[in-house]
Amino acid sequence: MSLNKKIVSILKKKKLKLAIAESCTGGLLSSSITSVSGASKVFAMGFVTYSNQAKINILKVPKKIIQKHGAVSVQCCLSMVNNLSQISKSKLCISVTGIAGPKGGSKQKPVGLVYIGIRKDRIVKVNRYVFKNRGRNYIQKATVNKALKLTHNFL
Repeated sequence: MSLNKKIVSILKKKKLKLAIAESCTGGLLSSSITSVSGASKVFAMGFVTYSNQAKINILKVPKKIIQKHGAVSVQCCLSMVNNLSQISKSKLCISVTGIAGPKGGSKQKPVGLVYIGIRKDRIVKVNRYVFKNRGRNYIQKATVNKALKLTHNFL
């Protein structure tokens, strides 16, 4: 059974709702969950907050965090997942922010840098990854796969 199907099945058994806020994956993570039959019982909402303005307006990420640390930072990812938890009232929340490329990277923040945040109840974890720069689609898919693995392990 694929990871997304396992996750939906576990969420149904545990009667948990899932909410997702994603940036660099552009909706791929939400799509992987909603592609599973019966996901409507567990998937509360998904936001694609691609721009900084969307992160600020929809997810209430403080403008100061983005100005000081950038949208691709542990601080932004943490704010995204914590605020999503309040907005959605879901027991399980995931946030994703990163640089999928091919442009936009720097020495400090290379293309392939991704932060994935997961919150279940009051337990919050933000993980940092640097995926190989094998193209935009590769980075997006690798991020979705890693987020699904983290979510499965968290459950």
